[in-house]
Amino acid sequence: MILTVTLNAALDLTYRVPHLVPHASHRVREVTERPGGKGLNVARVLGALGFRTTVTGFVGGETGRTLRTLLAADGDHGSGGIGGGSGVGESGGSAAVTDALVEVAGATRRTVGVVDESTGDTTQLNEPGPHVSPEEWEGFLAAYRRLLEQGVEAVALCGSLPPGVPVGAYATLVREARTAGIPVLLDTSGEPLRRGLAARPDLVKPNADELAGITGTAEPLRAARAAQRRGARAVAASLGADGMLLVTQDGAWSAAVPERLAGNPTGAGDSAVAGLLSGLAEDLPWPERLARAVALSAATVRAPVAGEFDEQTYARMLPSVRVRGAETP
Repeated sequence: MILTVTLNAALDLTYRVPHLVPHASHRVREVTERPGGKGLNVARVLGALGFRTTVTGFVGGETGRTLRTLLAADGDHGSGGIGGGSGVGESGGSAAVTDALVEVAGATRRTVGVVDESTGDTTQLNEPGPHVSPEEWEGFLAAYRRLLEQGVEAVALCGSLPPGVPVGAYATLVREARTAGIPVLLDTSGEPLRRGLAARPDLVKPNADELAGITGTAEPLRAARAAQRRGARAVAASLGADGMLLVTQDGAWSAAVPERLAGNPTGAGDSAVAGLLSGLAEDLPWPERLARAVALSAATVRAPVAGEFDEQTYARMLPSVRVRGAETP
């Protein structure tokens, strides 16, 4: 089982409009409502790849109840999977995502993405999330420790922190996973990432701007090496349309797809996390994990909402991903 942690879960609303014009009224062509937050997106992609996944984090209020209902419906109907011959997951198809979310008094946040169909661009509006009390945080820690005892193969700690959660929360969660002997991936930004590095996560996955923000170095390879010196065992840096850079103790590689795909990039980084985690669970060589992450990220651009990927695009892109050794600066 893979465990994903989304402390600031969300109900994702996606509006599609023919053309987004500031200061104007719009007729929405299509509305999509999904469980959201980075770790939940990761879990749905892992489920589609055939990996048993459990999600935890905070949830509350009427929005939280809607999120859990939608998550349960995803499990009842399956997420589609990628069928046989994928070489991914235990079942060769979709697997259920288990809900282990922890209730809080505050209401789960909403995020609104407005997709301009004329350009493919997305405008994102993110609420801050519920205020979490010290008692609720301690309750979550206890639940997290219990989950780590249930045969977890890998942990992903994903996204922002809701108000009230200590800024060093991810550092604490990294240490708990490492104490349990479970590999842990950290995907956050800013001070939570900076503090999380000191806890020595097995892998961090910032984008280039986030990596530069915590290291003061704009050149991605130098910045990744700096993040390693600060505690990360490996660094996978998203480079947008230019693919991904992976720096480990065994070597450094870059990878990209051979063509640029138009579509909605929301959730592409989360799919990359799913690719890296699934490769870790299968003990694939680092270059193969990187290729899977990049192909899934590209396939997500062609999907309508975060937490999904276009199966045909993934099947077409995976064998064509270019993985190359990266020079040490």
